[in-house]
Amino acid sequence: MPPLLDNKNPSAPSVFQPAALLREARRQKGLPNVDVPAICILDPDGDIVRRLRKEGRSKPFEGWPCYHTQLDAFELAGQTVGVVGCAVGAPFAVLVAEELFECGCRLLLSITSAGQIVSAGPTPYFVVIDRALRDEGTSYHYAAASEYGEADPALVAMADNALKTAGVRALIGPTWTTDAPFRETAEAIEAAKQRDILALEMEAAALYAFAKARKAKVLCIAQVTNTMGQSALDFEKGEADGTADALAVLTAIARDALRSENVR
Repeated sequence: MPPLLDNKNPSAPSVFQPAALLREARRQKGLPNVDVPAICILDPDGDIVRRLRKEGRSKPFEGWPCYHTQLDAFELAGQTVGVVGCAVGAPFAVLVAEELFECGCRLLLSITSAGQIVSAGPTPYFVVIDRALRDEGTSYHYAAASEYGEADPALVAMADNALKTAGVRALIGPTWTTDAPFRETAEAIEAAKQRDILALEMEAAALYAFAKARKAKVLCIAQVTNTMGQSALDFEKGEADGTADALAVLTAIARDALRSENVR
């Protein structure tokens, strides 16, 4: 067993709780104890946040007590939702997720750019992640060792139906979550291809392990935008840095979620 797993019991309670951190942050900042929007979004690339701010479509959520991030609020599918930009990588994403759910979030959507592993056509396109290979450290603090972090099948089915109804092309399938995007060797990539893994990203496995441990509703979407720099003219995300398509995906999923039990 790697040293990473020494003295780790994922089912044991944590000494440091998010509620304690948020309590002290509110005290220091003089903030009221208010709920964040029921639907929140993680935007690791930050493109959605930057576009919304530039167009004057979002505003800071003043009651957000996090020390490390800003929560913006904007209208999506007729509902006020929250979005946090640039929470890149498993540890940061899960830190923010812990705080969002402690502050009243009911459904968290993460939408991140990803590198193509098994080709499903020319990039960009979307993958609703049904499971993610656990090649990072955060998930092992929330779940016993296993190959994948698994999504809630009901959330995957809901998203699949929502996107088909909206006419948005998206695949359902697995990704590979890494902590080291610049250390993906040819051998590791070939092993991922043998598992029929569609894309490489940095958050999903940990977010899914967190979600299962905390009984939280989390769904991760990969926006496959590149071939990890293996060809020229790579990393093109589409209209408005890919935000036009990303917001269409989020709108469709949020609309279906609001009709269902997924934000209650």
